[in-house]
Amino acid sequence: MRVPTLTLAAAGAALVAPAAVPAPATAVPPPVRPVARAEGAVVAADLLARVGECSQLSRGRYRTDADSRATVRVCGTRDAVFWKADLDIDCDGRPSARCNRRTDPVFADTTAFQQSDGRHLSAERLPYIVVPAPSRRWNFLSSGVRGGSVAAVVYNDRVQYAVVGDTGPRDIIGEASYATARRLGIRPDPRDGGVPSGVTYIVFRDSRVRPIQNRAAAEAEGERLARLFVRKK
Repeated sequence: MRVPTLTLAAAGAALVAPAAVPAPATAVPPPVRPVARAEGAVVAADLLARVGECSQLSRGRYRTDADSRATVRVCGTRDAVFWKADLDIDCDGRPSARCNRRTDPVFADTTAFQQSDGRHLSAERLPYIVVPAPSRRWNFLSSGVRGGSVAAVVYNDRVQYAVVGDTGPRDIIGEASYATARRLGIRPDPRDGGVPSGVTYIVFRDSRVRPIQNRAAAEAEGERLARLFVRKK
């Protein structure tokens, strides 16, 4: 979860806390190559064509950062909810070489949802997205969204399937895990990575991957649901 502000005490604690994994903060690998998809796989243009119009679900709009204006609406169809925003890097959860207190000054070793073995998710390994915590503006649970729900994240011509893995501030939207960003070709460094706009998040209602950490299942189910979604024009 990307916390927009910290108290002085919390910020000081984050800076002096020992690193969970002794990796240099600048050690960020290059983006991975696009995933090779089967012939006939759903492409970015197909998905974007389905979310061109917004039937607004949220009561009001979200900010993309703590100091930005509220401009983002959560929209919905019968089969999915979606929004168009930036992508901030979530490096929270189980510490790893790329996500720890040295690489991320606001690192938290927890995620809102956990693996089947009780451990918190790994932002470095698992493609997941972050949804705003429930509020009067929008409660994701009332839209058929929960931990493990399947999402399609679209950036430029790339599609990455992911799960809902964490929650963020109630008034901010537009965040995904290190792994999601890297697979979309976005710089995943939690300090200065991400992109300021151009990312579309589509979450399929009443979907769920079990166990939540099963990446292959998320890919397969995401492709299946995306294919059904684009056919319903």
